[in-house]
Amino acid sequence: MKYPTIDQTIGNTPLVILQRLNPNPSNTILLKLEGNNPAGSVKDRAAFNMIAKAEARGEIKPG
Repeated sequence: MKYPTIDQTIGNTPLVILQRLNPNPSNTILLKLEGNNPAGSVKDRAAFNMIAKAEARGEIKPG
């Protein structure tokens, strides 16, 4: 997938269904692929929100 800006990739972490290691097939186990986040971290969304709010308050400037 292609995104015009990096901030559009935040919050869209892919989920994969774990099938082969699931002891109870009536349950669904999902794996969240955090390594696909822009910085490879679960903290990407929190960091993005801190920066966006600081920009909105005028404490920092975009760029």
